[in-house]
Amino acid sequence: MRRTPADSPERPEAGGAGLHVVVVGATGNVGTSVVSALSEDPAVASVLGLARRVPGWRPAKTRWRAVDVEPGGEDLVPLFTGADAVVHLAWKFQPTHHPADTWRTNVLGSLRVFDAVAAAGVPALVHASSVGAYSPGPKDRAVDETWPTHGWPQAAYTREKAYLERVLDTYELKHAEIRVVRMRPGFLFKRESASEQRRIFAGRLLPGRLVRPGLVPAVPDLPGLRFQALHTDDAASAYRAAVALPVRGAFNLAAEPPVDSDVLARLFDARSLSMPAGPVRAALAAAWRLHLVPASPDLFDAVLRLPLMDATRAREELSWEPLYTSVEAVGEFLAGLRAGAGADTAPLAADRTLRQRLDGLADRLVTA
Repeated sequence: MRRTPADSPERPEAGGAGLHVVVVGATGNVGTSVVSALSEDPAVASVLGLARRVPGWRPAKTRWRAVDVEPGGEDLVPLFTGADAVVHLAWKFQPTHHPADTWRTNVLGSLRVFDAVAAAGVPALVHASSVGAYSPGPKDRAVDETWPTHGWPQAAYTREKAYLERVLDTYELKHAEIRVVRMRPGFLFKRESASEQRRIFAGRLLPGRLVRPGLVPAVPDLPGLRFQALHTDDAASAYRAAVALPVRGAFNLAAEPPVDSDVLARLFDARSLSMPAGPVRAALAAAWRLHLVPASPDLFDAVLRLPLMDATRAREELSWEPLYTSVEAVGEFLAGLRAGAGADTAPLAADRTLRQRLDGLADRLVTA
């Protein structure tokens, strides 16, 4: 019998008809789509969204709590007690120059979440893994969920995702009573995530308004540049199904077709230019060392080595089918990038306009 806390007023009241779900990391690209999908599901009675900062966004059936999952943060057990499922999405991509910082949130924070799920007696844990957890693999055929998950050891993101796969291997043996689901999506895009993803991966060197057809002369055709993309809302529908259905194990999530230089060239109305990866990596590495771009060259290496995934299991066991093609998902993201799109949460905050930036700079000069 699950316990129900009496001292957590922010937590959705347990015991009512329907599912009570806690979403950890509820305000980012994936979190906002997952919360929306759950809040619109008649089978879900309540959603408790946990994030470092409470958003202004107020979806139906959802309450918020400001929580940091890092060691030393608030005890998670009272917040999880009485839940039917915990969906763990919290992840920190930066700073790539200080991987110990991301390790503290992504690995040690995840361990706190996993342990609290067990201590609170939550029957289901749905964890956000990634295509990045996979070992290097083929680009000419799709692999299923049995492909090795050792990541690419040089990149912090893939290293951390792979490490948590090993943690969950042991966790499932120790806690056989908990239904553990690992979601392994490809690259996730939506319009509202554009500003956040520009800040995380490209930084200030990529003015969003310039990423439009006709202004990009060529797209580099690099060896290994073939990856899978998915609209974030489609990924969220798979998460919702994993919460509700009695499934376990890993699920690949990807839409068709795979994205390569030809697909990107059509999106930009540009030509595809074949070139070796070395010069592109060298330029990225120099910019990263100078702190001009936040994405590390090691992540670039990982992307060129990621396998293509077979999403048959998700289609069959989750009755899942993406509504958007990969091209539509990337196209929507690019449109959001040009518009500086965002949403009413701290991670998804829209890019400020040039006028706002100049006004802010003038204010700082005056006060200085």
